[in-house]
Parts: sequence; structure tokens; C-alpha cells
Amino acid sequence: MKKLLLSASISVLTIATSSVANAQSTSNNNNQQATTIGEIIVTAQRREQASQDVGVSLSVIGGEQLDEKGISVVNDLENAVPNMEVDSQFGGGQPQFRIRGIGAREYSSNNASTVGIYVDEVAHPYTVTTQGALFDIARMEVLRGPQGTLYGRNTTGGAVNIITNAPTADFRAGFNAEYGTFDRYKVEGYVSGQIAPNLLGRLAAVTEQGGAWQYHRDTGEKLGDLNKTAVRGRLTWDASEDLTVDLAATYSVDKSDGRGFRLLGPYTVSGGAVTYPKDTAWRITGWGISPAMAAVAGVGLNAKPFRDNDGFDVSARIKANLGWADLTSITAYQTFSRSEFNDWDGTRFNESNVFFYNDIDVFAQELRLSSNNDGPLSWMIGAHYADESIDGGFYTNFRGNANLINTGYGQSVSAFGIFTHNSYQVNDRLNLIAGLRWETEERTLDSGGTFVAPNPPPPTTSYDTDLNEVSGRLGLEYKLTDDALFYASVARGVKSGGFTTYNATSATPFKPEIVIAYEAGIKSDLFDRRLRLNGALFYYDYKDQQVQGLEYDRITGRLGKITNVPKSHIYGGEIELTWVPLDGLTISQNIGYKTGEYDEYNAIDGAKTDAANPADGPWDIIITNDRSGERLSFPKMNYGGSIAYDWGMAGWDLRAETNYNYRDELYSVSSSSIIDAYWLWNANFSVAPTGANWRVGLWGRNLFNTYYEETRNGFNGSARPTTSPSQGRTYGVRLSMDF
Repeated sequence: MKKLLLSASISVLTIATSSVANAQSTSNNNNQQATTIGEIIVTAQRREQASQDVGVSLSVIGGEQLDEKGISVVNDLENAVPNMEVDSQFGGGQPQFRIRGIGAREYSSNNASTVGIYVDEVAHPYTVTTQGALFDIARMEVLRGPQGTLYGRNTTGGAVNIITNAPTADFRAGFNAEYGTFDRYKVEGYVSGQIAPNLLGRLAAVTEQGGAWQYHRDTGEKLGDLNKTAVRGRLTWDASEDLTVDLAATYSVDKSDGRGFRLLGPYTVSGGAVTYPKDTAWRITGWGISPAMAAVAGVGLNAKPFRDNDGFDVSARIKANLGWADLTSITAYQTFSRSEFNDWDGTRFNESNVFFYNDIDVFAQELRLSSNNDGPLSWMIGAHYADESIDGGFYTNFRGNANLINTGYGQSVSAFGIFTHNSYQVNDRLNLIAGLRWETEERTLDSGGTFVAPNPPPPTTSYDTDLNEVSGRLGLEYKLTDDALFYASVARGVKSGGFTTYNATSATPFKPEIVIAYEAGIKSDLFDRRLRLNGALFYYDYKDQQVQGLEYDRITGRLGKITNVPKSHIYGGEIELTWVPLDGLTISQNIGYKTGEYDEYNAIDGAKTDAANPADGPWDIIITNDRSGERLSFPKMNYGGSIAYDWGMAGWDLRAETNYNYRDELYSVSSSSIIDAYWLWNANFSVAPTGANWRVGLWGRNLFNTYYEETRNGFNGSARPTTSPSQGRTYGVRLSMDF
């Protein structure tokens, strides 16, 4: 029935768009419009194309829009892209990405994301490495739906492409500086131009400092200062007419404060020494660190929640014109070090504190051979290899326990795949697409499980899991008119299996998950490119979905564990609109809707299992609960948009802009409670003398001082939940200049 509804909805959307497009084609086109919606060139399909010609649900955000929309880290995309959510799990520095409801929720660092994050075509397979400042960006492309053919495993939800600015042939330099509430400031600059004949270079850097907006309820000490710095260098060498070499290197450091938690209700600490009332102001928080935790973290007893991360990325992209085809080679290496202390109980006591430590190394090599002629057949073949290692773990204090609980592990991943992506232009209107990727992966974990420090760790045990799967896509693109494209596809995506590395005495692997995605949509430019209307509908068959669940060890008892749901489904859609009703006035709107259910899921009932067994074990009786028909936990709807107006007056160029976003409510599994829906509004105003090389402006974010939460924490039980609130209203000034 759901598939029939999907088909009917697609038919209605097709007829409506076709009718409007036909009306456009018969209208008077003799008067050329002064203002239209420009063409956007993307590389979503690993070659340059106009975004409106790509038969994929795709959102594009230009680099100049990042500041206006308040996008300073990739997490902020959730407020600008339909059907996308990004949570920093339990307020930490490791985000969880979800697109169209597909995404994981866990706080360990070793498992793959369902959304691929790429910077200049180089993957960041571990999400903790994606938290550096966004700077010197040309555009960001968000692709919805499985992208396994061109991007490989672990893109079942979609992919985010971050494209940085390339070196320029002419000399350019500039900077952008802003200062705002809580003494936060950001300075970004670049210099670009020719270094030598056939050699171009670009150097860019950014620093973000200050901004402490939370404070300790007992001491008044501030929390929330940013301390991020990053620098990137790019070189482009035209070795010959047929050979180009691009080199890039980025170094980043993040020594920012962590996020503080507030109490959602009265909180009695272990032993009953203190009872805190519910926090009424969302800037209130609290923290404390035990001597044992401070020792392993290498900090003093006055340490705040913190991050101490640094990363280095280097890549080489070589493109050669062979005459009959183009050969592209991408070689990349990443290294990243993480130290992060969080206080999840939000008090000065050691109720639920955690210290993460990780060292990550990734090497990747990709080769692609693609057609470069104008014939009806466009083809691409390629191969990809990746070698990854992550070592680390975390220490925890829970409910007044004087001992540290340590979980350490070492993981290695080796993956290889071959792929092909092809399209065939049947005629002027119909294009057929077929892609296939075979991939194999070996994932190994060495772990001694969880143990009490400072006792020596137990002997390590090795666990292995393999992946040998096929991804692919079949689709068609049909030009309803010259400015209206209908597309439909079926795709198969695969996410790697992996290991639960928290709160477990064993790390037996969970299985890969597989998504079969059915999608159809329309992209259209109407009324002489005054109106752009894009829409898509989708239906996903979900097999072996990975979720946070339980298992019972006969001796140890209840353990958190990532488990597999045999069958579930998700369906929904998105609409994106851009309209230029008047010269200088641009209105953008987007809406996303999704819902889903478990179709087959017998989950362990922890409460009933605990009651059925002796309090101190053994746990031999396991009671399950049939959760089939239960709705999947993600926001059903989000809505967003922006209104911008540019005009001239008395020798000045002025720009006013506002953008807004609505996020539906979310059920928090950790705290067994509802995180409320919310609205966010931002605004910008800027002026510059006509023809000047500088611009000054004012900005405001969360204009109505809306209280909203990112995530909730129930580690100390659902009766004592805490939450990581997001920042309230901020405002400031901005100055930009180009030379």
C-alpha cells in the first residue's frame, strides 16, 4: 500500500510540474529577465554537471552562504538541509549523521557512519574527525539516498561533499572577521595566485576563540570557550596540457571547552549528600573531575570539560588526459588524535564522567578512468583501497564509584572495491543510468573488554568480521521540457558491520545493514528561471538495521550492545524551492518529511528480564518484547527557508537576509523522554559602498532566544536525565575585505 501511495504521489507531482512547465514554454519569452536563478555546477557524480541535470536528491550551499546560515561546523547542516539531522551524541565531539532517518546513535568512535563525509573527494570514515572549522569553502553538496556506486560502503544515508576553494591564476587575498556575544570572535583569511609558471597556490587559515556562554552553578566559572585554529595549503601544477597535479594539506587544532549539561529534574547524588533542584536557566551547568580521572587525562583537578584534538590531512590528485579517456588518481593520508573529557551528570560530583582517547590513521587510494567524449555513452570505471586503524577507548566514573572503568581497544580495517558508473543518452530527452560496485572489507578488533583501573588489563581477544557485498544503482532521467527533469531510481546501499566497544565483556560483531532505496523526483526551472522547484519521494526497505540494544551475559548481567533489527522500512520526501519574484529578492523554502516502522523486531525487555532472574545472577532467563509496528525514532518533519533582498541606495549596496528552521520533536531513547520541537531564526544585514572591496554587517542567531536541546542523557537512569542545551540568542558584527 505504501508503495502504491508513493507511485500515486509521484504521478501527481509529475503532472503538476509538467503542466506548469508547458505553461511557461508558451508564455512570452521575448523580455529578458534582469534577475534569474543561476546555474550551479556540482561534482556529485564525480564529474562536473549542472545541479539541475543530476537525477539525485541534492542540496547545495555556497561558501558565501555559510556565515549567513550560521554554519560553522558540518553539524550545522541540519538547520539548512531537509531530512537531515546531526547530533553530537551526549554533547560530545563525535557527531551522529542521519539523512532520511538512516543513521546510528552511539558514542564509541570505532564504527562507521551511515553518511559519508568527504573533503575534496577524500573520505573521513570516522565522524569524530569531521569537527574542525569550516573555512575557505567553495560549496557543500548534500546527496540524499544510498551513494554506494561512486562513494562506496557506509553511505546508505547519503553523502556530504565539502569542496574547498581552488587556487586562482590572478592574485587574490581577503579576510572575514566577526565579533559577537560572550566575546566570541572568528578571523578567516586567504591569499591565492600564481607562484611560478604553471604553478598556482592558495593558503587559507581560520581561528575561532571565546564564546563561553555556560557557567558553573556552584562556582560561577564560565564554560564554552572555543579555541580552534586551522590552516590549509593547496597547489595546482599544470605539468603539461594533458596532466594536472593538485596537492592539498590541512592542519587543525581544537582545544575548545566541552558542552555542559543541565538537570531536567531534581538530582540526588550518590550517597544522598546533596540534592540539586531542577535547573531553571539553561546556561546553568556543573562539572568536576576525580583525581584518578585527572591523572589518566593528564590535567589538573580544576579541569573543565574539554577537547584536545589535532589532525593532519594530506592528499594528491592527479588528472591525466589520455586522449580517449581521463585518468584520475587520488591518494590521501589522515592522522587524528583525540582527547576529550565530558561530565554527563552536570554536577561537581563524579556521577557520570567520561574521558575519550583515540589515535586514528587512514590511508586511501582511488583510481578512476572515465570517458571524455560527447557520444551517447558516458562511462566510468574505478578501484578504491583503504587501510584504517583506530586505537583508543575511554575511562568512566559512574554514580560515585571511586574506581575508573576502562575500555580499550585497537581496530584495523582493510577495504577494496571496484566500481563502474555509466549513463546512456537514448535520445534528447531520455537518459539511462546503471552503476555497480563490489566491495570487500576485513575488520578486526583487539580488545580486553571493560575492566576496573588501575588493575592491569585482561588479555586481549581478537574479533573479526568481513564484508563482501554489492552496491548499485539503476535509474532513468527524462526531460519533460528543456527546463524540467523527471528521474527515478532503485539503489542498494551497504553499511559495514562492526563491534560494540562500550560496556561489554565481549565484542562479538554485529552484522552489516542493507538498504534498498526506491526514489523518484522532479527538478524544474520555471518562468524564465525565476522559480526553481525540486521535489523527491522515497521508500526504503531496511534489512539488519543497527540499533542500540541489550544483551545479557550469564555472569555479568545486562550489557549495552549494538544489535540488528531484521526488517524495517522508511518513506517520505522533500521539496526545495527558490523564487526570485522581484529583482534583488530571493525566497528559498524547503520541507522534509519521513516516517518508518520496525517490521520484524524482537528486542530484549530489560526490566522483565531483570525481574525474572536473581538480583545477583546468573541471568539465564531472557524475555523479549515484540516491537514490530513501533515507529522509528527520528523527527518526522523539518521546514526551513530564507528571504534575502539586495538593493542600492545613495551610492551604497545593501543586503538584508533572514533564515529560519523548524525541527520536529524527537524521542530520546537514552532518557525515555521527548525532546520538544523548536523554531530557530537568524538574520543578517550588511552594507558596502558601491564598487568597494569591503563590506560591514550585523548578524543575529537564534533571534527569539529559543530554548532547544540537542540530546539527552539517561546514563544515571531515566529518573535523573540531563540534557545538553544549545546556545540562546547571540549577535555581533562582521567585516569582510577582498584585495
